[in-house]
Amino acid sequence: MRRTPSWATWCSARARSARPRRQWWARGPQRASPVSMPETLAPLIGGVTGIGSVPGTDPREAAATVVGELEVPFLPELPNRGLGADMIGRAAGLLVDIGVDVSSTGYRIGVPGGRVARLVGDHLERDLDAFEEAYEVARRRGGGLVKTQVAGPLTLAAAVELPNGHRAARDRGAMRDIAASLAEGLVRHVADLRRRLGADVVLQLDEPSMWSVVHGTVPALTKLDPIRAVPAPEAAELLASVIDAVDAPVLLHLCGRIEWDVVRRVPVDGALVDATRLAVPDYEGLGEFVESRPVVGLGLAPTVPGRRSPADLAAPAIRMYDEIGLPRRALAQAVVTPVCGMADSPGIRPVLDACKGIRAVLAEASAV
Repeated sequence: MRRTPSWATWCSARARSARPRRQWWARGPQRASPVSMPETLAPLIGGVTGIGSVPGTDPREAAATVVGELEVPFLPELPNRGLGADMIGRAAGLLVDIGVDVSSTGYRIGVPGGRVARLVGDHLERDLDAFEEAYEVARRRGGGLVKTQVAGPLTLAAAVELPNGHRAARDRGAMRDIAASLAEGLVRHVADLRRRLGADVVLQLDEPSMWSVVHGTVPALTKLDPIRAVPAPEAAELLASVIDAVDAPVLLHLCGRIEWDVVRRVPVDGALVDATRLAVPDYEGLGEFVESRPVVGLGLAPTVPGRRSPADLAAPAIRMYDEIGLPRRALAQAVVTPVCGMADSPGIRPVLDACKGIRAVLAEASAV
């Protein structure tokens, strides 16, 4: 008899029909073939955008700023509002038919009617209302491209607890249920954004815990019961199941250690990386990715602007492309973003201004 997952009584099983894989998905470790860019992503190429989190607690002020400053604005996250407003809370709140609450150690799923689910929903609704209002005031309704971002299924499973207190990453059945439920929630979320704004939408999946899931370093409830590593092909399959379900271009955001064996296997249109954290072991994976995916974002602007010039801030990216052997003309296509940690920044505009200065330097360097 097939063993029922230990948490299955807390959420209904859900079946998903298979969707055709995108033909350019590199299913193995070999180099992926170059791909054409979806037309909707054109405004991102060679541009500037944010990662997601912003300082402050006022969604209207944040929305007005990003809509006014960026060609491709993003739905702001304001984690300084507290419980339910952070990346994990927002993603957990999008889960369909899986309740969410908190324990003494973090978010806990499989809790029907949890008060945190209502709080997360209220935060998201206020954020969407503010974003819609700012888009309308800026007379941008009915066109353009906007970005929304949510924790991906691997990071979400590594962060949330099951009703028994163990991390969801310990239970493969729970991980599959989370991926399916998150996919369903994201389909609704993207459709809601399109309806409100009349704009195209690109989805960013934040996966800072991807490496930990694949290498078995997710913190366990006790040292006597460690969480087993998830093989890269299986992790990629979970991530791909969410990507394939969403009828929109998808980007990864990778700000932790990067497991390139997973990244090269999933059907994403691009990735945003924290370029200040990349090291020589990342160069091969990044080089393959730049050559095979249309969108590559480089996190280069510090969240606390100092006295460094745009040329100084852009220099690591130029040097990295030279060392990898990528043509400098590729720098003109890169999307410039802040590094991670915008929630602790003193303000949004100075950081976005730094991004624009870096973009100008990269464009100039690409012509050399």
